[in-house]
Amino acid sequence: MAFDGVTIANIVSELKKELIGGRLYKIAQPEEDELLLTIRQSTGQKRLLISAEASLPLIYLTETNKPSPMTAPNFCMLLRKHLQNGRITEIFQPGLERIVHIGIEHLNEMGDLCHKTLIIEIMGKHSNIIFCDEENVIIDSIKRVSAAVSSVREVLPGKPYFIANTQNKLDALHTDYESFCAALSAKPQPAYKAIYASFTGISPILAQELCYEGGVDGDRPTAAFTAKDYQNLYKVFDRMVTAVQEEHFTPNIAYTNGNPVEFCAFPLTMYGYGRESVTSPAAVSGDVTVAYDSMSSLLEHYYARKNTLTRIRQKSSDLRRIVQTALERDIKKYDLQLRQIKDTEKRDQYRIYGELLNTYGYDAQPGAKSLEALNYYTNETITIPLDPTLTATDNAKLYFDKYRKLKRTYEALSELTREVKEEIDHLESVQTALDIALYEEDLAQIKDELTESGYIRKKSYGKKQKITSKPFHYISSDGFHMYVGKNNYQNDELTFKFAQGNDWWFHAKQIPGSHVIVKSENAEELPDRTFEEAARLAAYYSKGREQEKVEIDYVQKKHVKKPNGGKPGFVVYYTNFSMAIDSDISGIPLAETEK
Repeated sequence: MAFDGVTIANIVSELKKELIGGRLYKIAQPEEDELLLTIRQSTGQKRLLISAEASLPLIYLTETNKPSPMTAPNFCMLLRKHLQNGRITEIFQPGLERIVHIGIEHLNEMGDLCHKTLIIEIMGKHSNIIFCDEENVIIDSIKRVSAAVSSVREVLPGKPYFIANTQNKLDALHTDYESFCAALSAKPQPAYKAIYASFTGISPILAQELCYEGGVDGDRPTAAFTAKDYQNLYKVFDRMVTAVQEEHFTPNIAYTNGNPVEFCAFPLTMYGYGRESVTSPAAVSGDVTVAYDSMSSLLEHYYARKNTLTRIRQKSSDLRRIVQTALERDIKKYDLQLRQIKDTEKRDQYRIYGELLNTYGYDAQPGAKSLEALNYYTNETITIPLDPTLTATDNAKLYFDKYRKLKRTYEALSELTREVKEEIDHLESVQTALDIALYEEDLAQIKDELTESGYIRKKSYGKKQKITSKPFHYISSDGFHMYVGKNNYQNDELTFKFAQGNDWWFHAKQIPGSHVIVKSENAEELPDRTFEEAARLAAYYSKGREQEKVEIDYVQKKHVKKPNGGKPGFVVYYTNFSMAIDSDISGIPLAETEK
């Protein structure tokens, strides 16, 4: 799953065909470290997404637009000032480096033709988008890097741009047989490791594929190689280099059990899977290698969900911190209250002592420190401790006072403990909703819930954001519609406003999770397979999704009630069925509107 130099070469090949000659129509910066360029071509508009996000840097063509902030960031304003309506003249990649240069010509304020370069570095946490003039001097960058951050290279306005050579790797595009053999033999380690450690732009997965195609065991040390091994491996390596130079790419993803595991710009034959082409990744099932028309569409399919989750994780950090802080406070409070309740466990014993002293106190001798008496509740003889300075009656009164005090404490703590436990359950359900959230609209609804619950201060000004988040919508294998709430508000809406009495309701047993509603469509009985698929959805969208099995309660909606004063998403039911099931939902298709 490496965004390596060969993948970049595939992207550059596509960008040259689609973008050269086009004009920059719009420049947007939807995220702090992301650009979305709209380019006008004679064939129509193209969108180029460039992300320098540390955990998921990307560059690919997309048809998806993204909302931009009301006020454009400074870097975006700078690019608009220089490049708006500029024409793309060249796009190239130096060697097989994970770097893309986009050359742009434009007219300055005086009407003179100028040339600028936008440099995209796809290098993990060091990823950046750098804007340079025609002298290769940095004008600015989306991430500024000072000497205090990097001793290798400063990325600051006015500094010269250069590629830092920190790995001492060879350029695969200009490597002959002798250099190839010398590089590998100098690294007496497994062959695939020696390949990606020796040559720029080759990832471990591509190195393993080269070894497989060359008939060489990738885990075999190069020190054990024969001349024939080197010849076979170089033959495949040279074929790969020629394909890159001639821009002959076949982007594909290897799926295992319907889940994408690896991608590459060339066929991944080492998996031994059959190959096919699909129009939607949702249609993929089983073990198969899927070919894509372009690397851009592959990357969008492969990384779309991961990129969305990464962004949402960042945007939800404030909400997560609020929930976690409140949850830690309530858990400490709850533990303290439980210890205090435990201290009240002797209250009934004190009451019994008092009653027995009132009954048998005449047997107590003056100054006695204890009294043995028959406990008529258990028909056992017990020893009652006494204060020798008090009479039996006064001792009884003392025990009754202790009893009443502990009873009051117990009753107060029981109510407080119940309230705190409900708060803990509520906050844990919000945590689960934050884990489920995919879009900003989902976070807006969760924020509203936290505001209504008093965890976030309510603002008395500003226009309230319109909520457009909707529950997940799945279709069972038997054609029944299944809906999954993304948060507590949606859970209430689904269960008490959307569902009918004979619809089926599913929820993970005694753990936070989504309400799942299966529309019965007036069917007398749902198929067993639909019950199992709905239960898997309830397991997956719950706090227990990582468990091997999750116990799921299910019942017809008419048996589910909302307790008076219950928190959002909380229900009661007194009769139900249960099943233990895994949380694998890979074979359950989303409705078309969800894709």
